Amino acid sequence: MKKLILAAALTVCSPLLWAFSTAELSQTLQKPDNVQGAFTQQRYLKSLNKPMTTQGQFVLIPKRGLLWHMQKPFDNRLRVRSDGIMQWNGKSWAAANPSKMSGQAQQIRLFLDLLGGNAQGLEKQFTLKLSGTQQKWTLRLDPKTALMKQIFNHIDISGDTVVRRIELHEKQGDRTVMQFNQIQTGKELDAFAKQAL
Repeated sequence: MKKLILAAALTVCSPLLWAFSTAELSQTLQKPDNVQGAFTQQRYLKSLNKPMTTQGQFVLIPKRGLLWHMQKPFDNRLRVRSDGIMQWNGKSWAAANPSKMSGQAQQIRLFLDLLGGNAQGLEKQFTLKLSGTQQKWTLRLDPKTALMKQIFNHIDISGDTVVRRIELHEKQGDRTVMQFNQIQTGKELDAFAKQAL
């Protein structure tokens, strides 16, 4: 009898039974109509003693687009959709300068996949290792394409029903940490976000 109770207890406590898949994670992250909130990005460069910090607001509509509004240290608005990355010039959306945007564009497209739970898009370029539960999970991305191997050692993402933190470990030793807070899901979009996305 003791063995039976022990076996039942081990079965209930087994992390394998409570684990969830990247497909389930994708479904969770794609559930809300939209995700809005604030972000803080800290870029740790080997050459600097202090991290470079940027702050702002974002609006994500899964499978549709991302509006990235950096407010500090300067104002810059970017829109990422399947038709490309555009920058707001104060009057209209214009194609972002490719020479200035190439590296940033790739990161933002990556964030779109990360924040929007596009596991299929990520699996093309990374090996995914998911751990935790639906309420508290961590996803490790190890690069598998030649291009991503040149840029990243690995990427760590964590969250719950939304992404809360992304940490990029770059090949040359630099690191970027993004934290998302004041997150609201399904909230009415403001006029600018509606027009942009």
